[in-house]
Amino acid sequence: MGRTVGNNRFTKCLAVLITSLLGGGAAQAAWELNMPVGATDVSAKVFDLHMLILWVCVAIGVLVFAAMIYCIVVFRKSKGAVADTSIAHSNTAEFIWTVIPVLILIAMAVPAAQTLVEIEVVRDTEMTIKITGYQWKWEYEYVGEDVSFYSSLASESNAARQLNTDIDPFEVENYLLDVDKPLVVPAGTRIRYLITSNDVLHAWWMPDFAVKKDAIPGFINEGWFEVNEPGIYRGQCAELCGKDHGFMPVVVEVLPKEEFDVWLAEKKGGVARAAATANQ
Repeated sequence: MGRTVGNNRFTKCLAVLITSLLGGGAAQAAWELNMPVGATDVSAKVFDLHMLILWVCVAIGVLVFAAMIYCIVVFRKSKGAVADTSIAHSNTAEFIWTVIPVLILIAMAVPAAQTLVEIEVVRDTEMTIKITGYQWKWEYEYVGEDVSFYSSLASESNAARQLNTDIDPFEVENYLLDVDKPLVVPAGTRIRYLITSNDVLHAWWMPDFAVKKDAIPGFINEGWFEVNEPGIYRGQCAELCGKDHGFMPVVVEVLPKEEFDVWLAEKKGGVARAAATANQ
């Protein structure tokens, strides 16, 4: 029995390795070399800032390496160049190569600081959601709405990740990135979230929102996001929170405001019916 389980495990690992080396069409199509633009105004600004700093660094790299290559080619020993062994130096040159980098850093710091302030300052929000991390699931509570639920790894993904299963993970849609109950929010609504943890450190990471906030036991962090377009967005816990850390996804379903109101009313009705049943 032990040898059979070991063989199955080896076969799965070998299949994953071969697929990674050869690459399937769907997997290759999902690869990206750049960060996502995202689905919020803030994530778009973060992307623009990233590209700005990237091109500044590229320009600096081109100038520096061009100067190095020029000096190596023109002032080489075979052309009779002699190294300067004197201790003399130029105050003007030192002033220039000190002041210019400082000015460049200041120019980059200004838009970066503006974006960070916009990310961190929470104002004019229309809804508050409390997020609590557990090993290994999330609890979402709609503050003031008497609606809360747990969001765990979807059963199909959970079954496929087991060593003694015949389910092929490559055939499971959104493997390890799907949940049984996603967080549902309305589009075009500024949402404030409060995040904490009930056990160990977690981190609620949603790349499309430019959100990554730590969940700390005994401490409450806060932030905000506003999603422009309806859709389903996926993320993960980005903190090493235990042996099943890789099985703690985040899924947010964004609905048009009218559909969200219907969903919230149904949730409230379900809570009321459950309370009435419990009282009986």
